[in-house]
Amino acid sequence: MAYTEPLIDLPSHPKDTAWPTEAWPEGKLGAGVDAAPLDQLIMRALSNPDDLGETHAVLVIQGGQIVCEAYGEGFGPEKTYPSWSMAKSITHALVGMAIADGKMTLEAPVGLPEWQGDGRREITLQHLLQMASGLRFREDYVDAGVSDTIEMLFGPGKPDVAQYAIDQVLEHPPGTFWSYSSGTTNIICRLLADALGLDCDGMEAFMRARLFAPVGMRSPLPKFDEAGTFIGSSFCYCTARDFARFGLLYLRGGQWDGAQLLSPAWVDHARTPLACVPEDEPMGYGGHWWLGLAGPGSFSANGYQGQYIVLVPEKDLIIVRHGASEDQKDNVRDWLAALAACF
Repeated sequence: MAYTEPLIDLPSHPKDTAWPTEAWPEGKLGAGVDAAPLDQLIMRALSNPDDLGETHAVLVIQGGQIVCEAYGEGFGPEKTYPSWSMAKSITHALVGMAIADGKMTLEAPVGLPEWQGDGRREITLQHLLQMASGLRFREDYVDAGVSDTIEMLFGPGKPDVAQYAIDQVLEHPPGTFWSYSSGTTNIICRLLADALGLDCDGMEAFMRARLFAPVGMRSPLPKFDEAGTFIGSSFCYCTARDFARFGLLYLRGGQWDGAQLLSPAWVDHARTPLACVPEDEPMGYGGHWWLGLAGPGSFSANGYQGQYIVLVPEKDLIIVRHGASEDQKDNVRDWLAALAACF
């Protein structure tokens, strides 16, 4: 059955807790936390690579405070970690800012010249954000058979990742068929830069001024292709604590220390279930965020090798996990759900 849970109210920031713009406040596990299973889960992650793959970082935030933090050997809080597809959720935030500025619109066809001669001319930004453009794209990270992801990121599409995706043909009418696609996000990044009138340097400056700096994210390293497009499908390195700052922005409904950086409606856009997600998908999907990983109302930014920012509104909880877990993804998702259940 497709994921159709209603939205859960997002928690307010505790009045007696500082916002982590400069440093994360540190707290203690609450009285309702099941500490023994929590400790066992952390030990399992750090000591059992056959089960969960490599776990490099685990960070748990509750009530706006760090309550649990652990790192694998050779890793630590100053280390920057690959985002992989967690960058898609960062792209969602940037698009929300451009829409608020009046530079982009959700429902109108995006108007790419390459699409004017066929059914692709009907594709909107909304279709792209919800992975329902109808464009053909084979999302596969294993170099066996056809993999548009590998071709785009590491093969002939590498110099211009957006153009590689733009050139794909239409397989389904826009808005009728859900298909997860990294190419879709890179098209959005091209559209975003064009709408803002920015080259790669200007785009990076926009990201830092409007998103990263206001929430205290000092570590981000976004990557751009040779054409100057932010590779928002896959590449924005950050520390675990900075990824948690990004998660807190969404958990707080786009508000940060008195400033409304994203509209509450845009945060709801991220976590509103999309009806056309196939029933056999283990999670739901909203707008460039996954849904339901840690129970009803939860939403998450997910990366290919087991990178996660998991938000659980009813528990005011954030879990950040980094690692290298290509063949243990189901185990990692189950582990994250079990970790959230300890709170």
